[in-house]
Amino acid sequence: MAASITVEGKVVGQRRPAVAGWAVPLPPEVDAGTASWRLRDLITRVVLEEVEAYRDRQERRRTIQALTAGEIQQGIEVGKVVPGGAEEPAGEANPEEAVRVALQGFDDGLYFVFVDGVQQRRLDDPVPIRRESQVSFLRLVALAGG
Repeated sequence: MAASITVEGKVVGQRRPAVAGWAVPLPPEVDAGTASWRLRDLITRVVLEEVEAYRDRQERRRTIQALTAGEIQQGIEVGKVVPGGAEEPAGEANPEEAVRVALQGFDDGLYFVFVDGVQQRRLDDPVPIRRESQVSFLRLVALAGG
């Protein structure tokens, strides 16, 4: 079984994570401890995994799916019950562009990255990734009128 890291997304000022934690598998060379990862590599890996997950979700939406009673109840609670295939796909994701935008956002100070509770400050610095590391992306929110 391949090792993975847990990634979560948070927004300053919100108690709950903006995105619940999800697992991102580590490549074998990182899992074995034979590769040196930079923050740039970590962000790229997370973004590419998310682009792939987005594509999978879009593909599932193209097929009609039966909803379970729990999914219907959850939809009622949030005010919208959506069966699979009912909405138009949001569009195609470009992995290279997504990585470019994510790296630029870090450079521009739009979010911070923490690995096992330690803030990572530069894209080309080595990052101590280990099995089951916790990675947090903390999105900063601009103040109104600032």
